[in-house]
Amino acid sequence: MDLRAAWMTGVLAASVAVTSGTALAQDAAEGEKVFRRQCFICHTVDQGGPNKQGPNLFGIVGRKTGSVEGFRYTSANKNADIVWTPETLDPYLVNPRKVIPGTNMAFAGLRNEADRKNLIAYLQTLK
Repeated sequence: MDLRAAWMTGVLAASVAVTSGTALAQDAAEGEKVFRRQCFICHTVDQGGPNKQGPNLFGIVGRKTGSVEGFRYTSANKNADIVWTPETLDPYLVNPRKVIPGTNMAFAGLRNEADRKNLIAYLQTLK
């Protein structure tokens, strides 16, 4: 295979990976920007920080739903039996009320996949 053919094969493979969603980069710095645009009005992220309309999100990845001390959750959140991981956060961020029917989370959802992946990458740094 000549150099041009090898390059074209690589470009095609990269294109297929990107369009299939498998090569979506995660950028925590961009995720922090998403947090500031979409989440900060209701949530804090500082260790030991206060709850607001929503619970403090420090250490959310690996935490069970409905478990932040001092926050008044709905019974739906308390009983959801979900541990927040990148895999469980992603669909929740698309449509919180579909994942946990009965939640009080007023957020309509974050439809942009890159924003969600970046936000999740940022949330993973909060430990």
